[in-house]
Amino acid sequence: MLNNINTDEERREHALQALRSSDEIRDEVLRKFVRLASQTLAIPGSFVSIVDDEMQYIRAAHNFNLKQSSRQDSLCRHVVDGNGVVIVADTHLDPRFAEHPLIIGAPYIRFYAGVALKNREGVRLGTLCVTDTSPQAFSAAQLNTLQLLATLVMSFLEAWHSAGFIDPVTDLPNRQRLIRDLQYLAEAGDTTRRRLVLIDCIDMPRAYELARSMGMGPVESLLGDMATLIPLRLRLTPGDMLYTVATGRFALLTRADGPLNASWVVSRLAGISADLEEGLSVALTTHSGEAEFIAGEVAAQEVLRRAVSALHEAIGLGVPSLPFSEVSDTQRTRDFRLMNDLTVALRENIGLYLVYQPKVRLQDGMPVGLEALIRWRHPTRGELSPAAFIPLAEQTELLGEVTAWVINSVILRLTALRNSPIQLPITINVSVRDFSQKVFADQLESRMIKAGLSTALLGIECLETERIIESSAALQGLEMLKLKGFGISLDDFGTGYSNVSYLRRMPLDVIKLDRSLISDLSVDTASRVIVRSIITMLKELDYVVLAEGVESEEDATALLDYGCDLAQGYFYSKPLAGEALNSWLSWKLRDRG
Repeated sequence: MLNNINTDEERREHALQALRSSDEIRDEVLRKFVRLASQTLAIPGSFVSIVDDEMQYIRAAHNFNLKQSSRQDSLCRHVVDGNGVVIVADTHLDPRFAEHPLIIGAPYIRFYAGVALKNREGVRLGTLCVTDTSPQAFSAAQLNTLQLLATLVMSFLEAWHSAGFIDPVTDLPNRQRLIRDLQYLAEAGDTTRRRLVLIDCIDMPRAYELARSMGMGPVESLLGDMATLIPLRLRLTPGDMLYTVATGRFALLTRADGPLNASWVVSRLAGISADLEEGLSVALTTHSGEAEFIAGEVAAQEVLRRAVSALHEAIGLGVPSLPFSEVSDTQRTRDFRLMNDLTVALRENIGLYLVYQPKVRLQDGMPVGLEALIRWRHPTRGELSPAAFIPLAEQTELLGEVTAWVINSVILRLTALRNSPIQLPITINVSVRDFSQKVFADQLESRMIKAGLSTALLGIECLETERIIESSAALQGLEMLKLKGFGISLDDFGTGYSNVSYLRRMPLDVIKLDRSLISDLSVDTASRVIVRSIITMLKELDYVVLAEGVESEEDATALLDYGCDLAQGYFYSKPLAGEALNSWLSWKLRDRG
C-alpha cells in the first residue's frame, strides 16, 4: 500500500517506484484531475508530479510541456521539503527562481502554485500544481480548492494501488506487485543474488470444498489467518517481502545469502494450522519451491515461472520442498509441448496409427487374435512408442481421447473386414480411469452394435491390478464389460501386484504372462520352475494363459509343455500394420476351413 512507509525506507521506495512508473489507466484518470484543476481554478497549466530523492516525474499534465527534471531543478521540491504549500505569484520577483532554468527557459513558468500529495501518515510523495506563463493572483479560496483536489488525487492513488497491487483478502502485496517489484530491481541495476520462495498451504480443490460447505467468509478468514501466521513463523526481517500470488499460495522474496530457503520455510511451517472461524481450525500441509536469480539477468515472469515449476515438482513428487532444476524444467517443457502436439494429432488425426501383434495358439501356431498397439509418427521427433507419450497422457484428460481414438480405429478395421477370412478378434489396452466410468461399457456396446459387430470381436486388456481391486467402480466396470460379451485380459502378470487370490475378484478371461518371466526360460532353471508353477496354477483356476515376448522356438516348446495356451512375440511376428498385417494373416490362415 501507499501507507506504512514513514519508517520503512524499502516500502517507501516501492511506493515511489509504483507511482513514477507509467500506467495508462491510472495516468488517464490523473489527466482528468489536472484538467479539472485548470478549469476550476481558471489557470491554464496544471500537472501531477512524483518527487523522489533524485528526480521529478510528471505523471499527468494539462497545457504544461515537461516530462521530468532533476530534483534540484524542480520547483516541486520546495513543496515536498517545505510545509506542503508553495505559491509564487510572479517567479521573476522571487529570488529563489529568478534565474531558474524552467523560468527563463521552457516551459517558462511565471506563476506557480503547488500543494503536496500526502498519504495518511503525512509522507509527501509528490505534488498537484497549477502554472501560467503570466503572473497570477491566487486567493485563499483557490488554495482550498487546490488542496481539496490534491486530497482527491491522493485518495484515488491509494485506491488504485490497493486495487492493483494488494490482495483484498490477505492485505498482502499481490502477484502483480511481485512482478513489478522484480522489474524494479532489474531497472535499478540490482546485482544482488536473490531467492523467490513459493509456499503452498492449501490446494485449490480443498479451498473450493470448504467454500461449498461453509461459504466464502470462513475461507477468507482462514486465508487472512495464514497471512498473519506465516511472517510470524518465518520471522521475516525488513528486507524480506511476502506476497499473496494465488488462493492459499504465498511468495517470499529474500536475499539468496539469507536463511530463508524452501527447505527451511517448510520446516518452520510444519504443523501449522489456521482458523476458519472461532473454535474451528484446519491443519495445513505445506510445500515449497524456490528459484535463485539476479534481477537483471532473468525476466520477472521467468523468475516466478521457475519458482512455480519447482513448487509443482515438489507437490508432484510428494516431497516437502525442491529448488528449481534446469534439467527437470527442460524435460517438463518438452513433455508439455509433446502433450500439445498429441492434442493436435488427436484432433486432426495426423501421425497416430495402430500396429497389431498377432496372438498365436501354441498347439498349432495358428493366429487367433490381435493386440492393437498405438504408435505416433511425430513431425519432429520421429517414431514414438507408447512409452514416450502414454504415461504423460495418463496425467491429463488426453488419455480418454487416446482410448477413444484407438477404439474408433479398431472398429473401422473390424468393420472393413466383416466376413473376411482374415478377420480376428482384437484387444485394446484400456486404463482403469476409462472403464471405471459408468457409461463406458454401454457406449462401447452401442458402438459395436451400430457397426454391426459382435462384442466378442473386441477384447479389453487392463493393467493396474491394485487400483482395480481397490475400486468398486473399476470392478463394476469390468463386470459390465464381461456381461456384454467383451473378453477381459490382465496384462503383464508376474510384475508388480500379482496376488492370485485377489485376481479371483476380477472377471478375467485371459492372464498374460509378462515378458520378464519368459526372457530367461532357455537359460535359467529357476525361471522355468517359476513359469511352470504359475501356468499350472492359473490353468487350475480356469484362466486362458498367454505368454508375451516369445522370441525362440525353445521358449515356445517349453511353454506348450507347461500348458500355456497362447503366445505372442517376435518368434511369430513383430507388430504389423496395414497391408503387411493382412498379407501375413492371409499366409497364416490360408488353409483355415
